[in-house]
Amino acid sequence: MLPKLILVLLLLAIVASLFSGLFFLMKDDSSRRRTLWALKIRVGLSIALLVFLALAFMNGWLRPHGLGG
Repeated sequence: MLPKLILVLLLLAIVASLFSGLFFLMKDDSSRRRTLWALKIRVGLSIALLVFLALAFMNGWLRPHGLGG
């Protein structure tokens, strides 16, 4: 159950970073480069998600299954 929770939390964090980057891109007029930071955070979270998925499959925490079940 814990690996699935971590997976969902990482996905939600990636989506939140995506929308924060969109907000900063559209509304932020300052030169603080918050859009760039949102992109860096999203890329880092995506890499963390891929590493976590690889470890979870290798350790047997998550098992792939077909469309039938």
